[in-house]
Amino acid sequence: MTPIAGATHQFVLSWGEMGERWGVNRSVAQVHALLYLAERPLTAEDIAARLEMARSNVSTSLRELLGWQLIHRASVLGERRDFYSAETDLWVIVQRIAAGRKARELDPAASALRSCVAAAEADPAMSPVVQARLTGMLEFVERLGRWHDDVLALPRSQITALLKLGAGIARFLPRKSTPARGRATA
Repeated sequence: MTPIAGATHQFVLSWGEMGERWGVNRSVAQVHALLYLAERPLTAEDIAARLEMARSNVSTSLRELLGWQLIHRASVLGERRDFYSAETDLWVIVQRIAAGRKARELDPAASALRSCVAAAEADPAMSPVVQARLTGMLEFVERLGRWHDDVLALPRSQITALLKLGAGIARFLPRKSTPARGRATA
């Protein structure tokens, strides 16, 4: 099997670089990119050959992608080897990535902040300013987590409508008289 070329090669390299910026191993992101563009399921050997990557690195990447539910094993009639294909529905991909990131990042942060707030409330020597800042951060993180859950529970059509509105959604919110960003107030 020949290595990838052209736009597929460019996408795989770019997706790998973007993955690193998002905290995902480059190899994992590259395997995902290749499977996302693949027109048929691929074996680990196919992936290793096309990406010119060590088979062990491909196996590790496949396990991580299976854990995120971004790929799945696919059966191929007459084959004993495992084949893999990627989820191609972008909404499903985004929802799974967002849910995974919330579970790995936001939920532990909220848990740690709850412990800090409880410890601050139990400490009579704790400054009210520090206590208020911890409580404010906890409230923000919890609100963000609830917003995440609420948005992902919306039907796809409503999420699409929200995305199309963009910042225009602000016109439906109560107006506050605040100076525009970057302008000095008299």
